[in-house]
Amino acid sequence: MLGVGAAALAAVGVSGALSACGSSDEVRPSGTQTDPTDAIAQANKKLADTLPFSDTSDFADADRGFVAALQPGVVTDDKGKVVWDNDSYSFLQGTCPSSANPSLWRQSQLTVKQGLYEVAPGYYQIRGLDLSNMTLIEGDTGVIVIDPLISNETAAAGLALYREHRGNRPVTGLIFSHAHVDHFGGSLGVTTREDVTAGRCPVVAPSGFLEHAVSENIYAGTAMARRAAYMYGAALPRGPKGQIGAGLGQTTSVGTVTLLEPTVTITTTGQEEVIDGVRMVFQMTPGTEAPSEMNFYFPDRRILCMAENATHTLHNLLTLRGALVRDPHVWSKYLTESINLYARRSDVVFSSHHWPIWGTDKIVEFLSLQRDLYGYLNDQTLRGLNLGFVGSEIAETFRMPPNLEKSWNTHGYYGSVSHNVKAIYQRYMGWFDGNPAHLWEHPPTESAARHVDAMGGVNEVLKKAQKAYDAADYRWAATLTNYAVFADPDNKKAKDLEAAVFEQLGYGSENATWRNFYLSGAHELRNGSFGTPTAANSKGLLAALTMDQAFDAISLFVDGPKAWDMHVVTDWKFSDENDQVHRAELRNGVLIHYDRWPNDGLPSPDATITLTRGGFIQNMIGGGNMQDAIAKGDIKVDGNLTVLAQLKGVFGKPDPGFAIVTP
Repeated sequence: MLGVGAAALAAVGVSGALSACGSSDEVRPSGTQTDPTDAIAQANKKLADTLPFSDTSDFADADRGFVAALQPGVVTDDKGKVVWDNDSYSFLQGTCPSSANPSLWRQSQLTVKQGLYEVAPGYYQIRGLDLSNMTLIEGDTGVIVIDPLISNETAAAGLALYREHRGNRPVTGLIFSHAHVDHFGGSLGVTTREDVTAGRCPVVAPSGFLEHAVSENIYAGTAMARRAAYMYGAALPRGPKGQIGAGLGQTTSVGTVTLLEPTVTITTTGQEEVIDGVRMVFQMTPGTEAPSEMNFYFPDRRILCMAENATHTLHNLLTLRGALVRDPHVWSKYLTESINLYARRSDVVFSSHHWPIWGTDKIVEFLSLQRDLYGYLNDQTLRGLNLGFVGSEIAETFRMPPNLEKSWNTHGYYGSVSHNVKAIYQRYMGWFDGNPAHLWEHPPTESAARHVDAMGGVNEVLKKAQKAYDAADYRWAATLTNYAVFADPDNKKAKDLEAAVFEQLGYGSENATWRNFYLSGAHELRNGSFGTPTAANSKGLLAALTMDQAFDAISLFVDGPKAWDMHVVTDWKFSDENDQVHRAELRNGVLIHYDRWPNDGLPSPDATITLTRGGFIQNMIGGGNMQDAIAKGDIKVDGNLTVLAQLKGVFGKPDPGFAIVTP
């Protein structure tokens, strides 16, 4: 294998040699989904024969403490729309088909397990009702919720399942382990703003939580959400030739996302808090799986929560949806700290994904393997780049130590060795590999046209691509068909052949996110764009923006060239925030903004707009109608009444359905 969890065909032994399977000049794959080729079927069978499937301890741990499942395993919103359907994965109970990597099939059989589980007396988890787990800890008077899933609907369904079997306990605390949406999005499914404001439900989060929760999901939210649709495969059909999971969980729910502002901030390792009689000691781990993240230890029960810093997979250092590159060196160091501070004093470890581990020795070994995984990736990638190799070269030859290869929890079901190595290279060296030939290459469409012309036209390219397909050299076939599609976007033969190539690459992938990307690309080539199943910039997230963040978000809407010659100065007075005034100045295509204070000597604005913070967010970011709000008296404008129209005229809208596999 190409390292732990390598997600290309090389991971399952397809050589890609051009003489492997004969060839034909005819372009054959049709517009319907393909079956796995003999090369893929044989490669998957070969992998199944080499992995330790006789070790079923993970299945025993995943089933341990089972109380009850949600029946049926389907969650709908208040309008009847299905936001989660775990029952759609019932096919996973069958034998692994040749269209799925057997290692990934096994992982999905584990992550699909759904219901309420007892981790220890008074400690429960909801699993299989979203991408992540929700943990519930019984206190003196109620229950503390850790990481309330992505959607209000799934979180509420999980809490209802818990209460059905443990009694109608009030939620007396809410803990966000880190700033990713699958760990806070269902907040208002388990508590209310009134209970939080009244102090009946403190909200605990690590330092920097709100800043990072908003920035990751708002500033690049449209692009990330579109690519997340590929990564998690939420729009793909479920089935042996479709979406079978996401490695970290099955997929993402598509319900209502909300966010509550923390009332208790954790700032230092060793900080201790008692909530509803439950004592917790926190470990800050910034820069690991999330920019703002923390583990926590329950000393009175010898139980450790590892948030998302240690799960039963190699995680991402750079997610395929896009994010800041994470630091594997820091990640590894914090895992060492977790081992030394808490693991040897723990009987149970649980995380916000997957299933717990019981027994001190097993916990120490599990965390040590995870620590070694990120440390080895970091050190050996840096060693390679200092020998002059570029990211793709390092990734192609990277090998993991045998002890890491043979451990299920280090396989790359979610992150992969290949794209993690490239992420480390990017972190230190950037996008440029140092070769001047790559300094100013043509963008994809122009490059494709020139490549296709150099190879004799689209028909010749497709003949070569078919030969590569027949020889099971799918990586080269993907390159060739990509050129053909970008040079001739309406060429159905090119799209069908590339879709077939993507399907074979997906069928062979051990990595769920690679499989989902390949199959999503194939689906869109055959059927057109499925857009973005989960809403970017949801109302629940927008409502949590500070004014500074809101203006930052608006500045990203400015169509720069349209605004080059404009100079507009506006003051925004917020009636529900003590008439605080925020100045915005549009000049040279840039929207600059800052707080304005009384008597600061600034020149007069073109207009002063008085409104509420919520009205500003709704009408400037959330799609509201500014003119209607003015007519109703919700917004008052003093000065030049045309200013708002001028601003709106240069604001563009992001495209949640932008093309990925076509120009």
